[in-house]
Amino acid sequence: STLNSQDGRIKANAAIVPAGTNGQISVFATDTTNVIVDVNGYFAPVSGSTLAFYALPPCRVADTRYSTYPEGLGPPSLTGGQQRAFPILNATATCNIPPSGVAAYSLNLTVVPHGSLGFLTVWPTGQARPTVSTLNDVLGKVIANAAIVVAGTSGNVSVYPTSDTDLIIDINGYFAAAGMGGLSLYSVTPCRVIDTRHVGGGQPFVGALNPPVDVVNSQCGVSTLAQAYAFNATVVPVAGLGYLTLWPDGIDQPLVSTLNAQDGLITNNMAIVPAGTLGKVDAYASGLTQLILDISSYFAP
Repeated sequence: STLNSQDGRIKANAAIVPAGTNGQISVFATDTTNVIVDVNGYFAPVSGSTLAFYALPPCRVADTRYSTYPEGLGPPSLTGGQQRAFPILNATATCNIPPSGVAAYSLNLTVVPHGSLGFLTVWPTGQARPTVSTLNDVLGKVIANAAIVVAGTSGNVSVYPTSDTDLIIDINGYFAAAGMGGLSLYSVTPCRVIDTRHVGGGQPFVGALNPPVDVVNSQCGVSTLAQAYAFNATVVPVAGLGYLTLWPDGIDQPLVSTLNAQDGLITNNMAIVPAGTLGKVDAYASGLTQLILDISSYFAP
């Protein structure tokens, strides 16, 4: 599944989708719906003009609720109808982002609305605001969506909300010119790596998932050379789920979130997660939930 909308609300989800016949993609919906597809980039064979991906341990770049973040990445909260530029490169020291040469960021954006939020748009600073949306939140819940965003003027990205909201920005990698450590994208047939409903006794979990998700030895045929995975993460909570975090096995759990499901409904988000020890990935849920991870591609040398 790419996204779920049990209550029929407008929802968005990022997705990296391999190009099919004549460059087309197919869409299947279980019920009648309109669909909007926005594009922010594409992957092509390596050439002198292509970029490489550099995976980072998941890291919190900005949080407008707290003043402990570098200049421009903390308060105040966002005002509806007004755009704001976020100087992502001010987090170079805290999140290991290089101070120059970054062409685009792989981000996870979480809104903490002050009421109903129609939509949020993110784009490179210095360009006109595009007619796209990054996420939608009509009910005003804490929700997240992944986004690959081109770096704008001075490496900044601009954000526009239709209503007042706080914003959290996490980073898991960036795109830059090919060099040492740079990775390429390799697509796979979309495949279910894990569904905890069908593991062991099929019981939901809370806290850290044990054992970690073994991506390499799953049924999906992922290369042992993979250094980051492009997942679609889906939770099936028992009740309200504060947050789910995915991160590479072998490091401490980072202060980031992958998705939120306060209303207890099935919720999805794309997650680019660096590969951990032996290619494994850790998961932490703040409430009882099932977890489904589908993979569409991976990054490797």
